[in-house]
Amino acid sequence: MRLLLWLALAGAAVTFAGSAAIWFMDEERRIRRAFRHVMKVPADAVIVSVGRGRGAGFSFSRNLAAVAWESGAWCLVYRLEELVGVELIVDGDVRARVYRGETRRALEQTSGGVGQVSLRLIFDDARYPDFELELWGPGDATRRNAPSPVEAIQEGNRWVARAEAILRRAAPARAAAVRPAAPPRPEPAPVAAPGPAAAADDPPWDEDEPPAPRARATSRRAVREPETRDLFDDPDEAFS
Repeated sequence: MRLLLWLALAGAAVTFAGSAAIWFMDEERRIRRAFRHVMKVPADAVIVSVGRGRGAGFSFSRNLAAVAWESGAWCLVYRLEELVGVELIVDGDVRARVYRGETRRALEQTSGGVGQVSLRLIFDDARYPDFELELWGPGDATRRNAPSPVEAIQEGNRWVARAEAILRRAAPARAAAVRPAAPPRPEPAPVAAPGPAAAADDPPWDEDEPPAPRARATSRRAVREPETRDLFDDPDEAFS
């Protein structure tokens, strides 16, 4: 009984460990962890190409977009304003698309002979200008829990509509990044031509107001001397 109990416990532990490993190494979870590592925050929206190790994620709080290869083994990070457009490609034909500054081309047909459905993200980058996610391929017909071609087309169309909202959201960030123009430099005030030099004793009167009349100083000659009587006006009185 003791041996059987130990065997049961060991089997349960192995089963739990295997399930935890499968859950932890799930492709979508690995890509989400890679996005959280490179963008420093959890991604707000993620699309994964199941079975191909590719995915794209967006963080609206940090204004970032990231793409991953090989289940998140390596990633590239872009700013949202670097996203130029998104295309939904079905059998090599672009059925829906949206570009910055253009009206979205809506999806018109969801049926027909479908061999491949992919979503193409276009970035303003010289080295990696685009990133393609295969949403459905011929090998997915035998894969378990794989979506149908019509469901893959509808999922891609939803992401085209979401990309239109992302492009509108990223438009103010580009405008805010433009450095405002420097204000014009003030022109120097014109210098008046020098006029005649003013007298040193003249006060700085305002030219608009006439100066008050200045009191003239009384000279010593202008002082009136007291009247004196000339004693020699009458000669008789002078010799008296």
